Order: sequence, then structure tokens, then C-alpha cells
Amino acid sequence: MSEIANTPEPPYYAVIFSSHRTEGDNGYSAMARHMMALAAEQPGFLGVESVREELGITVSYWESLEAIKHWKRNAEHLEAQRRGHQQWYSSFRVRIAKVERDYGN
Repeated sequence: MSEIANTPEPPYYAVIFSSHRTEGDNGYSAMARHMMALAAEQPGFLGVESVREELGITVSYWESLEAIKHWKRNAEHLEAQRRGHQQWYSSFRVRIAKVERDYGN
């Protein structure tokens, strides 16, 4: 079972990455683990939730749009993006949203 990210009081931002994978692993699993660990070290990172079935969805949470831009430009993340475009994803979509409300138990 995946963990639910422990986020602070809003507002904060969510980067929603939805994807369909290509066949085979081709180094994807190792890179995904590395990207999760690397993201967690970035300034402004708040947490992540990720699931993969036929459709994969990863939601990462960030303090600011500037923190998201910094992560997008990270050299290792850029390499993962390049490999994703070339070999891991048959389709994907990135959405960035401002979280205004957050509640649950």
C-alpha cells in the first residue's frame, strides 16, 4: 500500500504526472527510485504519492512554483526526462495545480 503524503496547510502546489509505459523495464525502476530519492532532497519538496497500474500517476507536492522550476531544471532529472521521452513512456501528461484546500483523516 502506498503512503499518503503528509503535506502542510495550503496553499502549496501539486505536480501531477500521468503516463502510459512502454514494454519492458529498460532501467525504468532503478531510475524511478533514484528520482524519488533525489526529489526528496530538493528545496521546497513536500512529499509524493505514486501508483502504477495500466495508467501511472505520480503526484509530487511543492512549496512554490519556483521549487518546481528548480526541480524541472535538475541535471539528473533532465536526463530522466530525456530517457522517458525516448524509451519509457508511450504517452504522458504533466499538470501543475495550486492546492487551496486539504482535508481528511
